[in-house]
Amino acid sequence: MKIAVITYCPGGVINTFLAADAIQQAANKLGWEVLIESRSHLRPFEPLSVEQLQQVDCVIVAGAGETDLSHLEGLPVYRGAIEGVLAAPEAWLENAVKQASKHSDSAITNTERLAENITSNDEKAPQNNTGSTSPAPLKVVGITACPTGVAHTFMAAEALSSTGKSLGYDVKIETRGSVGAKNTLTDEEIAAADLVILATDIDVDTQRFVGKRVFHTSTGQALKQSKQVFEKAQKDAAILGGSTAAGNKSTAPQTEDKSSAKGLYKHLMTGVSFMLPVVVAGGLIIALSFVFGIEAFKEEGTLAAALMQIGGGSAFALMIPVLAAYISFSIADRPGLAPGLVGGMLASSLNSGFLGGIAAGFIAGYIARWINEKVKLPDTLAALKPILIIPFLATLATGLIMIYVVGTPVASIMAFMTDFLANMEAGNAVLLGAILGAMMCFDLGGPVNKAAYTFGVGLLASKTYLPMAAIMAAGMVPAIGMGLATFIFRKRFSKNEHEAGKASFVLGLCFISEGAIPFAAKDPLRVIPSCIAGGVVTGALSMWIGATLMAPHGGIFVFFIPNAVNSVLMYSAVIGIGSLITAFTYGIWLMKKPIKE
Repeated sequence: MKIAVITYCPGGVINTFLAADAIQQAANKLGWEVLIESRSHLRPFEPLSVEQLQQVDCVIVAGAGETDLSHLEGLPVYRGAIEGVLAAPEAWLENAVKQASKHSDSAITNTERLAENITSNDEKAPQNNTGSTSPAPLKVVGITACPTGVAHTFMAAEALSSTGKSLGYDVKIETRGSVGAKNTLTDEEIAAADLVILATDIDVDTQRFVGKRVFHTSTGQALKQSKQVFEKAQKDAAILGGSTAAGNKSTAPQTEDKSSAKGLYKHLMTGVSFMLPVVVAGGLIIALSFVFGIEAFKEEGTLAAALMQIGGGSAFALMIPVLAAYISFSIADRPGLAPGLVGGMLASSLNSGFLGGIAAGFIAGYIARWINEKVKLPDTLAALKPILIIPFLATLATGLIMIYVVGTPVASIMAFMTDFLANMEAGNAVLLGAILGAMMCFDLGGPVNKAAYTFGVGLLASKTYLPMAAIMAAGMVPAIGMGLATFIFRKRFSKNEHEAGKASFVLGLCFISEGAIPFAAKDPLRVIPSCIAGGVVTGALSMWIGATLMAPHGGIFVFFIPNAVNSVLMYSAVIGIGSLITAFTYGIWLMKKPIKE
């Protein structure tokens, strides 16, 4: 007798492994050969392969709660409570084998259905064995998430949903935006899914998808090349074989997020995305304190002092620790939070600024992950690792490295940078603004755009507000400019492009550069240079007039907060000039195109 056993429990700590051990001993006494898969979120596990499952007489599932068993369709399966195994393992096992029955009578399993979709290249395969019966459509679920959680998150979800439906698939995409999870996937929907697509630029929890076929990509790819993403997903998706306590990472090697550079970028963007709400809230509250006078907060007991304490003394004080904590979290999951927070706090106290915070986050995360991978404990003590051993050792190591190695040199770099930005001449300021403006418009929400944005946000902690103003102004230009182009050069655009232009204009006012993406996707060689031209001028002019911005997001809505922008009229004029440059630059290129009816 050869059997396969799957054990699991919601906690994934003790019962999972105790039940597996009890079944192993009972099977040995009965003279049976047993293959065991113990599912736990505390350490990675190797799922039983299709070949292994096909060689067994039956599959025994001992667990509490729900887990994905869709890959067992067509096999003799018995499901029982995990407590019964611990009470009388030998009797429980004999009874389980006797009662094992077919898990499903379906002629087509999920694996076969997925294979048919791959073979037929998104077309329904003929059913020679089942007469007129057609297979159910491929069920696809997914998650989209980007650093700011505004544009790319929802545009990518819409692109995947519409493309999937046009290909005949049953698609549901959960969005992880700045307002939280929307269109949330249920456990039943995940269990029924044949394929999971994670279009994420930041780290998201993948524990729900353990045992499913998972494919990782970026929101940019999902938005611009949706059909290719589905094709690659069906070919390259691999089973997510569990997660360690130091990170919910797929064991599948075949994903688009496989380069170390992309991994570092993703970790950084995760930190930035969690830091942003803290910075926005703190910056706007500080701006409100200035309503009573620039130095009114110095008088204790006043409302201005209270606002400054909330915004500057608390929110901005949390900025670098939160950045470091969630960079570490992205790398090492929950055990990385404590060392990341402590490392970030040390970066603040050592005056090493956001650069020190970034360094602390990566140091803490990789130390925590290394400890998780290298420190081996008995199964009965495994629960101590994520809540005691990893936080303690990683926090100690990170703290010592920050104090004795990283803190002082990075603090010197930050001091030099802050002094340079505060005292640079007009020519240097204009040049910096032009460079930042070009970066913001280069890839419309991509890595270059986010690099410039992160630079500006990080400087807010050092009370350097000029670069952030140039960055937001330039970031508003592409979408506003393309919207203006569709209005000024109406005859050169189709009706659908006019509608896209209206949406683009509104998105631009909200500081969402991605509004220009539909135009850039159709005509990148003209749209991107036009956007860069407007962005360069806008960034340069913003620095030239000395515009400052207290909050890193919000577009025109920030203008209505007193003192959030120091010169609203001039700042608005700068954005308008840059947008018109983009519109007319693209319009001149369009003059050779035929007039559209």
